[in-house]
Amino acid sequence: MKIKEIPWFNRPGFKLTRNGVSSLDSAELLSIIFGIGNEKESALELSNRLLKKYNLNKLEYLGLDELKKECNNDITKALKILSLIELSKRYNKLMKGGYNSKIISNAKDVYDMFVDEMRSYRKEVLKIVLLDTKNKVIKVNEVSVGTLNNSLIHPREVFKEAIKESAYSVMLVHNHPSGNPEPSKEDIEMTKKIINAGKLLGILVLDHVIIGNDRYWNWLDNQF
Repeated sequence: MKIKEIPWFNRPGFKLTRNGVSSLDSAELLSIIFGIGNEKESALELSNRLLKKYNLNKLEYLGLDELKKECNNDITKALKILSLIELSKRYNKLMKGGYNSKIISNAKDVYDMFVDEMRSYRKEVLKIVLLDTKNKVIKVNEVSVGTLNNSLIHPREVFKEAIKESAYSVMLVHNHPSGNPEPSKEDIEMTKKIINAGKLLGILVLDHVIIGNDRYWNWLDNQF
């Protein structure tokens, strides 16, 4: 339905001011962010079409060019969607405690910290979480981007920041772009190599968490 066909008192902007932001559905909220539509479709029509096709959780997998095409070549609307997604991720990270003074008790804590950010990565990314003696996060360092090959990931790169920051222990975390967190043979061999290197350096490798779309796998509960 075009915005002009909706009675003025039921249009998204008026509903928001009258009943509050929670009274609007997702398409209405997105249409307010878009602002105005174009000659092809209204902002509300565009919002409904995008959400019907991708839902909110699938929009993040689209790149700028794909979003621009979906928005009738309107790059401003595509940029608004990308900005909205990134703000949502940052908000979620803050609500979950962020990195500062975060205490890591188990693999689920690591998953919660990184899932909003890493599940949309299109390449495998390996990060190392540096922890102090109380399991508080000191720093998060990106180690590798691309397929995690045991022969390509050197312990020196993994532990360089851990040594520099005097970390007591570390946790490894990486994503599987396929959405399936089950480890590959390379994942297992790489984990073993890093754990053994940590023992030589006196730095504990507490766990390795692999992030999928809506679940995770971790080394500690599935040791090979």
